[in-house]
Amino acid sequence: QVQLVESGGGLVQAGGSLRLSCAASRNIFSIKAMGWYRQAPGKQRDLVAAITNAGVTNYADSVKGRFTISRDNAKNTVYLQMNNLKPEDTAVYYCNARWYGIDVDYWGQGTQVTVSA
Repeated sequence: QVQLVESGGGLVQAGGSLRLSCAASRNIFSIKAMGWYRQAPGKQRDLVAAITNAGVTNYADSVKGRFTISRDNAKNTVYLQMNNLKPEDTAVYYCNARWYGIDVDYWGQGTQVTVSA
């Protein structure tokens, strides 16, 4: 069983920064893709940022230029550096991962990010 554990969420003032971490119980050298989604109450879960095994990144338009996804394979961890946070970034952020050879997505339990105006 693969586990993804998120951390780093919290309460921050608009314009501030947070760094989210997602630690995987399985090595991430062979991921197909790994990323972050977010879901606000009453809304669907949307992609925030993703990174492929080759290091290709993809960002939601709303976070481009503010968020950066990265990974540390040795630590089996992916990060989301969030700068210049806005109230509309408030959501539960979920880590997601898929590995080559595995036909299911894995999800973390989520970490709350709240940005005050």
